Amino acid sequence: MPRVPCAICNAPTATRPENPFAPFCSARCKTVDLGKWLDGVYRVPVATDDIAEGGETPFFDPEVHS
Repeated sequence: MPRVPCAICNAPTATRPENPFAPFCSARCKTVDLGKWLDGVYRVPVATDDIAEGGETPFFDPEVHS
């Protein structure tokens, strides 16, 4: 099977179906990646056309979700 670098630690790792954690080398690296998403380290850019009046995106209201 082809080996690719882990998305978190760059360790050589197998691809699916041999590796159930792909593109990560382990459950630990998969969890680290999830933590980065949850902490806001990774963000999906929003086009300015998608921003509602007042500067908030129409899909998230911090007052409702706090």
